[in-house]
Amino acid sequence: MADTMRGMRLGGQSLESDKGVELSERQRVDFRCAKNHEFSVVFSLTAELPTTWECKSCDAVAVRLEDGVEVDLAEENSDGPRTHYDMVLERRSREELEELLQEMLISMRKRRAEGRLSA
Repeated sequence: MADTMRGMRLGGQSLESDKGVELSERQRVDFRCAKNHEFSVVFSLTAELPTTWECKSCDAVAVRLEDGVEVDLAEENSDGPRTHYDMVLERRSREELEELLQEMLISMRKRRAEGRLSA
């Protein structure tokens, strides 16, 4: 292995080439923080644009600008992260969940009556 790396500066040069690489289309998005620092971030055209970004100058929260005006943060769906229960509700109806719960309760009660605690 030492013979193949002779003369190479490890990490100093990449052996990869940009030839034949097609970059995705880009868009520049502007942000402004409370201290009026304005900056731009480049995103892919297909990316979901964030409404906030950390300011590059003061680490405060900056808000995305559309046509020079800050977007309304109140319109953003700020329910927080999805919980496990939210994801379960996407796959099953409440009626199905109630039925499964009843089946599990019956099974647990049966095992307890027989003196077994685990399945």
